[in-house]
Amino acid sequence: MILALLVFVMVAGGVFGVYWLVTTLPDLRARRELDKRLRDVSMPVDPGADASILKTAHEGVLPSIDRVIAGMGVGSYLSRLIEQSGSRTSPSTIIVMTIIAASAGAFLTATFIRLPFAPLGGALLGLITPVGVLRYKKSRRLRRFEEQFPEALDLLSRAIRAGHAFQTAMGMVADELTDPVGPEFKKSFDQQNFGLPIRDALNQLAERMPLLDVRFFVTAVLIQRDTGGNLAEILDNLAHVVRERFKILRQIRVHTAHGRFTGWVLMALPAALAIALSIINPAHMEVLFHEKLGQQLLMLSIVMQVVGFIWIRKVIKIEV
Repeated sequence: MILALLVFVMVAGGVFGVYWLVTTLPDLRARRELDKRLRDVSMPVDPGADASILKTAHEGVLPSIDRVIAGMGVGSYLSRLIEQSGSRTSPSTIIVMTIIAASAGAFLTATFIRLPFAPLGGALLGLITPVGVLRYKKSRRLRRFEEQFPEALDLLSRAIRAGHAFQTAMGMVADELTDPVGPEFKKSFDQQNFGLPIRDALNQLAERMPLLDVRFFVTAVLIQRDTGGNLAEILDNLAHVVRERFKILRQIRVHTAHGRFTGWVLMALPAALAIALSIINPAHMEVLFHEKLGQQLLMLSIVMQVVGFIWIRKVIKIEV
């Protein structure tokens, strides 16, 4: 009887659980989407101003830290970086992850590397890792936006030629294109729908996407709204310029491929050689790690390797 009772309780609990998920989960998802949409359109025109549709929601692991650093430079920088990277996190979460990564880096280096400054180096590495990840995601997202931007300009131009207003064309871009172009235009479209002037909505788009092409687009649209002109033709010309610039950038990458490959080889060659010598002749390499002069030379070589790699990257980097 006890076994039958347990089976009955488990089956009944499973049935009620499935019923609860079926009836409640759609409402929770709809409420979450509504809250996200309202947060997207509640950003004020001036980042330092208090004017907004709603109060800013603090959803980090430590909301008090979010409130404290909201008016500071580091809080504004982290908030902007999180938004540009497309991550679903908060400044307090990044700060907590930074502290944990720095502590873990110092502990691991102190455990496995018997060098005086190893814990400090591990802590610094852990300290910059979360922000470095956000910056990498930001740069990758900006590249995707830049690649999809000519398609958005073409869609805007075709919609305007078909007789739609510019705001309606922005809504079509938001619905048709994928991340990151679609969501960014969706934010601007929702902002102007909620009463924000189109000039401020476009300026905020240029702030969220700090790209030269976006600044050209915003400037062209605002000038056309003030002076008049054929906006569809302007957008077509801008899309052609963006595509030609991408063509030149790809040609430059082809011509600088040898320099980039050389930089990676020169960066990896000493480390690979050190590992090979440690396997072939460990006694020969122990002097480098245990003697004070060897440790100093090792640190100096690492610094010079990093400086050389950065120098090579600067030499082959060509702005277009």
